[in-house]
This record gives sequence, structure tokens and C-alpha cells, in this order.
Amino acid sequence: MRSMTLTVCLLLAPCISAAAEVSVAVRLPGVSIGINMPRYPDLVAIPGYPVYYDPEVDSNFFFYDGLYWAYADDQWYASSWYNGPWDLMRPERVPYFVLRVPVRYYRRPPVYFRGWASEAPPRWGEHWGRDWEQRRPGWDRWDRASAPRPAPLPTYQREYSGNRYPGLDQQHALRSQNYHYEPREPVVRRVYQSAPQKRATVPTSVQRSERAAPPVPHTSPAAPRADRPPPAEHAGTERRQDPQRPQDRKASQPRRDKGPPPREAPPSREASPPRPDKASPPRSREQNGEPPGNAPTRDKNDRRGEAGGPDRDH
Repeated sequence: MRSMTLTVCLLLAPCISAAAEVSVAVRLPGVSIGINMPRYPDLVAIPGYPVYYDPEVDSNFFFYDGLYWAYADDQWYASSWYNGPWDLMRPERVPYFVLRVPVRYYRRPPVYFRGWASEAPPRWGEHWGRDWEQRRPGWDRWDRASAPRPAPLPTYQREYSGNRYPGLDQQHALRSQNYHYEPREPVVRRVYQSAPQKRATVPTSVQRSERAAPPVPHTSPAAPRADRPPPAEHAGTERRQDPQRPQDRKASQPRRDKGPPPREAPPSREASPPRPDKASPPRSREQNGEPPGNAPTRDKNDRRGEAGGPDRDH
């Protein structure tokens, strides 16, 4: 079992080292590093150093250049809030002034600190090896008179403790609203830039843009619009192929929103023959060219002859 675990570690080692070269820090959300700060710490400036520490805390806890720094289990961690979440920092990325803090200000010094001078910084070159010391030359030599001023403390965090301690997104939003310090160290600026500030600082504008976004068009085939009549060359063909009843034809007629369609000219009366199913009315004598005066006398005499009355001529 032990050999199998060792084999897995050796296989994963190149992947872990490659990932560490890309990022400045490794975030460990929800992971305890042995440091629990139930309230805002009482930070005190270390004389001659731009670094703060809490003399009442039983841990190696510091504040420098806008970030909290903690040393636990031979690892350095950093956070913008006093109780995490913490980012795992590589020894090559830890600022010089954090490494220069004297041994006496470590409230929980590791075992290998024994025998080191309490007023001198820890012997990091001896502990981490020559390769690290070659990458960080001159870390333990500086002009104490030219040390920068300490960064202002983020005292606004006093109001957030216990159940009021904010989550990660709220932390970045509160920091951008209440803490306007510009860090000097490049590693601290990178940690600030890697925070999701664009989502945390402008939640209102994001919600407005989401509400104002147009709906996504439906991709299913849309039904034909009723206000557009079919083309003329297809309309007659559709009626011949699929006859409809009068009520169906009336329901399927297009809406005439833009005026009625042009009507065809009616056929002339001269060209159309008389309809055989309707009898034409009798024509008058004047229309036939006969004199109108003889008609009453002739009709009267005819009626007398038919009745058998006496003839005046005899």
C-alpha cells in the first residue's frame, strides 16, 4: 500500500509543479490551516518593520501591504480578510519584509526555530535550501532607515464577525468599497487582480443587463401569418387541389389590413349571351314600331265577335 501511494505521488508531482508555476497562489476554500480568528485581531506594528502582528493570538499571524499573512505547517498563506479563505503562497512569492520579521514575533514558532537569534529573521536559506536562496538574493539585507510606511489597517472588518462574516464574493465587494489602498508588492497586486471583482462590485448593473436582454428567438418553424395572402400563382392551384366549404373558405381568407386586392373587370353585356333560364319580358307596340291607336279598337272588335253580339254594319 505504501509503495502504491509513493508511485501515485511521483506521477502527480510534475502536474503539481507545472500548475504552481502558472498561478501565484493556490486557493483553499473551506480548508482549515489551524488558524481561527473569531473576531477582528488587535494588530500592533512591529518596530522598524512595515508589518503588524497580534500579540494575543496563539499563531504566526501578520499583516503587510494589504494582506494577512500566516505561517502554519511550514507553509505561507495569505488572505485579504482576517479569517480567510486563505491562499497557499510559494516561498518564492512571499514578500521580503514578511520574511524579515524577527523570530520573537512568531507566537507559535516551529521546532527548527530553536537556537536562532530572537531579534534576527528566521534562517530561511538554511531551511529551504540553496536553490531558494539563489532565487531570493539579499532578502536578509536592507537599509532599515529606508523601510516603507506600514499600510493602513482595514478596520472596516471589525463590523463583520461570527455569523456576519461575509462570503468570498461579499468580501471582495466590501473591500473595494471600503479599502482603497494600492499595494506596493507585485504579488499582492496579482492576488487583488485575481479576485472576482467584476461580479462582486456591480451586481445591480449585471441584474439590469440580464433583465434588459432580448429573449432568445424560438427555432421551431413558425406558422404562416394570416395577414399575408399567398402568392397569386399558388393561390389558384391550392383552391383547385383542395376545395373548401364556404364557411372554411371564409375563415381562411386573409385579413385585409392593407386594402382589398384588385378586382378583375366584369365582362361586357354585349358579349354575354342572354341567359336561357330567365324569360325576357314582352316588348311593347312602340318598341315593335306599330301605331299605338289601332290597338284598342282591334282588341274591342275582336272581343265583340267572340261574344256573339249584333253587328252594327248590318
